[in-house]
Amino acid sequence: MTSRLYKIGITTLSAVVGGALATWTFEHRNSAYQVNNAMVRPPKRKRTLPARAEQIKSLQSGDEYDILIIGGGATGAGCALDAVTRGLKTAMVEADDFASGTSSRSTKLIHGGVRYLQKAILGLDFEQYRMVKEALQERAAMLEAAPHLAHPLPIMLPVYQWWQVPYYWVGIKCYDLVAGDRNVKSSYYLSKKDALELFPMLKKDKLCGAIVYYDGQQDDARMCLAVSLTAARHGATVCNHVEVMELLKKDDGTGKKVLCGAKVKDHISGKEFTVKAKCIVNATGPFTDAIRKMDDPDVKIICSPSSGVHIVLPGYYSPDQMGLLDPSTSDGRVIFFLPWQRQTIAGTTDLPCEITHNPKPTEDEIQFILSEIKNYLNADVEVRRGDVLSAWSGIRPLVSDPNKDDTQSLARNHIVHVSKSNLVTIAGGKWTTYRAMAEHTIDAAIKACNLKPERSDAVTSLLKIEGGQGWTPTMYIRLVQDFGLECEVAQHLAKSYGDRAFAVSKMASLTGKRWPIIGNRIHPEFPYIDAEIRYGVREYACNAVDMIARRLRLAFLNVQAASEALPVIVDIMGEELKWSKDEKEKQIKVAQEFLANEMGQMVNRASKERIPIKLSQEEIQTYIKRFQLIDKDKKGYVSINDIRRALKNFGDGDVSGEQLHEILREIDTNMNGQVELDEYLQMMSAIKTGDVAYSRFARMAELEEQKHEAAQLKQKISVDRSGGGL
Repeated sequence: MTSRLYKIGITTLSAVVGGALATWTFEHRNSAYQVNNAMVRPPKRKRTLPARAEQIKSLQSGDEYDILIIGGGATGAGCALDAVTRGLKTAMVEADDFASGTSSRSTKLIHGGVRYLQKAILGLDFEQYRMVKEALQERAAMLEAAPHLAHPLPIMLPVYQWWQVPYYWVGIKCYDLVAGDRNVKSSYYLSKKDALELFPMLKKDKLCGAIVYYDGQQDDARMCLAVSLTAARHGATVCNHVEVMELLKKDDGTGKKVLCGAKVKDHISGKEFTVKAKCIVNATGPFTDAIRKMDDPDVKIICSPSSGVHIVLPGYYSPDQMGLLDPSTSDGRVIFFLPWQRQTIAGTTDLPCEITHNPKPTEDEIQFILSEIKNYLNADVEVRRGDVLSAWSGIRPLVSDPNKDDTQSLARNHIVHVSKSNLVTIAGGKWTTYRAMAEHTIDAAIKACNLKPERSDAVTSLLKIEGGQGWTPTMYIRLVQDFGLECEVAQHLAKSYGDRAFAVSKMASLTGKRWPIIGNRIHPEFPYIDAEIRYGVREYACNAVDMIARRLRLAFLNVQAASEALPVIVDIMGEELKWSKDEKEKQIKVAQEFLANEMGQMVNRASKERIPIKLSQEEIQTYIKRFQLIDKDKKGYVSINDIRRALKNFGDGDVSGEQLHEILREIDTNMNGQVELDEYLQMMSAIKTGDVAYSRFARMAELEEQKHEAAQLKQKISVDRSGGGL
């Protein structure tokens, strides 16, 4: 009873404090987040996007830039756009690809942070409150700037105890109030019946109702790319796969050593050269301290990295337009369960980690996420390990606080720091606030390095991002009618490229069919077409990983499908980039290693190998029989030729060699090019327990048995038993 009264008291306190803070907000609006230059017209963009070769040539020209930005993630791209639209001569270099790090591995949410607002209110933490308010302002700005890549998403917070209904309702209403006139849509309460109607997969037992609130959702990698391309169209020199090897300094005339440029290396050509710049910005996320130590080896470390793992499940795990929030997991974290590109994202974890260029998801983290979402789904939805289509880990660059031990209590606040040599570092923050972070950074850079911009204030709040200018929600209909694209493909192109979808469609090849007229899919399960690969090269994709992970999102959506589509993707890229046969093979190998290590393919395979065989004696005998029917030569294993012969028996004689190898690889756990009996039994056990969702080999073996039994039955039926005869 005392505990319940305490909780009700906390609810009341939340309402009072939240209301007071919201009122204070409305009366004291912070002008930093309002557009105070409404009369300023944004600069015009260039009509054409410079090729990467032109960008590299500009970088090598020897001209001095006003500002050189290191890092091509969300923050770096935002800084490049902010600087160039103020009239500064701007360059941005990225050691890998745009958004190749944390910026492509997020939860895909554009949000203020419900959890942070709760901490701000209960802890009377004004700094957390300011962070939430800024993020909510920027959330609205992102939805307006890139309407094709970002959209509002309702998120359901199910309630299983009656006292929590007013508690969560008040908290979410405070979230709406803090957003003020920049709120997306108002939150609302749902009864148990209505909650189950909107989210039928939800667990019914003890459900009291639900609160629904709104945040934004985005395609993070393409958003970062679009910001970078917008900067390029405005005149910035943006180059991926160009790494800073050394920072250069000179005497400023007073005896002080200041930065004056950087020695860089283009990893595509292998050339090294020097880029001169009046100011250098360090926007490298988790690698912030590496650049700071390049400037000053004795500098104190300021970043505390945290690993966040996400998994992708089939789309039937969630409704198309409703997410789910678990506000209190078994260890106090928050888990999101969100629809994204016709699949379902679940995550995230939050654990201290080492900084690496190739973070990998672990089986423990995947199992943690699966176990948590089981608590919210009804008995009809069997949460299976085999349903994990992809898994990835992203490293969050949290700003460390020496007074706190665990990363979960670290806020995603950002800091801007200027070193003695004028290195401007932007660290911390989160995706949603990238534009505000960039604005604060360029303000600091102008002041520290005495730059002379044409416009003193940022104008990025007035800009549409690449593709957003001419986009409308029904634009895809024109793509269907004008080009003869499939409706699903047209919708995908409109959402991914905005008004640039017309340029993509013009590159599509004829299908040779009555319908669709153009647009050959690179994988039958996804709406990606051949033209996107050609267009992706023009968006500065330099290798197969750039394409499957960040121009297309196939690696993040389904690692197996990405692996199957690789040969087609590499062939088309090879045509565009004039790759040799050896280079194509190298690209496939590197991309397969990326899928195996960073997208969860290896950990998926390892999870199968650890599964004990849990089959009855009768089941084992059945599967041995099926295995022997396929192994007609009694070799003791099934080869690629056995699979080809079996498929021909079912009329699938046109299966390609690559498809045959895919069928073999999904069960060949010891990677010796053949299937042994124990591998087959392990697969069938995994399917039985749910650790594997489906196997083409298993289905083939089942059909082989059915065909064999039908043939035997036909031989046994005599003329007399069939009804006699003449």
